[in-house]
Amino acid sequence: MTNSPIPIPACKHFTGYKPCVPGENCLQECVQCEPIGTKILVVNLDAMGNVLVTTALLPALKRKYPESSLYWITLKNAAPLLQNNPLIDRVYLWEPESWLILRQMSFDLVLNVDKSQRSGAFTMAVTATERRGFGLNEDGKIIPLNPAAIENYRLGLDDHLKFRVNQKTVPQLQCEQFELEFRRDEYELVLTPEERVFCTDYKTQHGLDRAELVVGFNTGCSELYPNKKMTVDQHVRLIGRLAGIKGVRLVLLGGPEDTIRNAEIARRVGEKVLNTPTTEGVRQGICYINLCDLVISGDSFGMHAAIGLKKEIVVWFGVSCWTEIDLFDRGIKLIPEKLACSPCWKRSCPYNLECIQQIDLEAIVRHVETFKAQHTDAPSSR
Repeated sequence: MTNSPIPIPACKHFTGYKPCVPGENCLQECVQCEPIGTKILVVNLDAMGNVLVTTALLPALKRKYPESSLYWITLKNAAPLLQNNPLIDRVYLWEPESWLILRQMSFDLVLNVDKSQRSGAFTMAVTATERRGFGLNEDGKIIPLNPAAIENYRLGLDDHLKFRVNQKTVPQLQCEQFELEFRRDEYELVLTPEERVFCTDYKTQHGLDRAELVVGFNTGCSELYPNKKMTVDQHVRLIGRLAGIKGVRLVLLGGPEDTIRNAEIARRVGEKVLNTPTTEGVRQGICYINLCDLVISGDSFGMHAAIGLKKEIVVWFGVSCWTEIDLFDRGIKLIPEKLACSPCWKRSCPYNLECIQQIDLEAIVRHVETFKAQHTDAPSSR
C-alpha cells in the first residue's frame, strides 16, 4: 500500500474526496467517526435468488464482528437487492472499475459464496488475511478454502448426498462454511420509505386495500431452469378456484421473461386477476410482491423475494431441492411424492414433467382458505 504524507482518518465514512458532513474538515476533526474495524468482503456472483439467501448471513457476521465494515461484490442485476441494507457498507458491481478498487484494498476476511471459477479466481486475487468458502487452485479447479467449507463442497459433487441425505438449508450451510453461529436468521430485504408509500398507494388505486386477502401468483422462473414453472393451464384452473373465495383478490407477478405468459393467463381468466407490470425493474417487482399477503410460487427468485418480505408462501418443488429452502414457518412446500427422479436439477425432462403435473392444486386452495381465516381473525398488519 502507498503511504500518505498526512494522517488518513480510520473512519469508514471518510473518502478522501470531500467531507462526510458539509462544512466540516475531516482532517482536523471527525464529527461522526465510525471505526472501519474488521474489513470483510463478500463475493457473490450467483443468481438473484442466491444473493437474497446470502443476506441471511449478515446478522451472524455482525454478531461475530460487531465493529466491522462489510463490502459486497455482485452482478449488476442483483445489486438492487442489496439497496437500503443498513448492514452493508458498500456494494460493488462486477465490472473492471470495481476489480481495480478492490484489488488495491486489503481485507481481513474474504467470504466467497459461489462455486464458480470467476468467483474463485477473484477471491484468490484479492489481498486478504483470511479467505473462507471456495477458491481456485493452480489447475483452475474449484476448491474449499477452509475445513468448514468441505461439507458444502461435497454436496455439489455427490447427488445422493445432496438430493437424498442432506437436511440442512442453504442459510445453515453457508453459516457453517463461513464459521459463523447459525441462529436461523432471515433474509435481509429492506424496502425504502418511498417504496412502502408506493405499495400503499397502489393497493388503494386498485382496490386491493379492500380485500381480506391478496394472493399473488409468481408464474415464472429463471430461463436457466424453465421446468420449474407450473403450466398456464394449471394457473388458469387454480385462479378459477381461488376467485370464488369471498374477500380474496388475485394478482399476477413476474419479471420480463414472464410478460407474454402473464398476458396469456390474464386473457384467459379476465377480471379474476390483476396483472401487475413485469418490466419496471427488480425493485419495482419486489414492490408488487409486497402488495400480497400470500404468494404462490415455484422455487424461483420470486419465492426468495417473498421470503425476504416475510410473506406467507405456498411453493411447489420438482427440479430443485426442497430441503435447502427455509420458509421460516410461513407457508407450505408441495413436494412430489414417489418420484425417484425428483429432485434432479436437470434443464430438460425425459418424463413429461411428472413433478409439475403432480402439483396438488386443491392443497393450494385449502391452504389459502385456512390462511385467510387466520389472517382475517388476526390484528391487521397492513
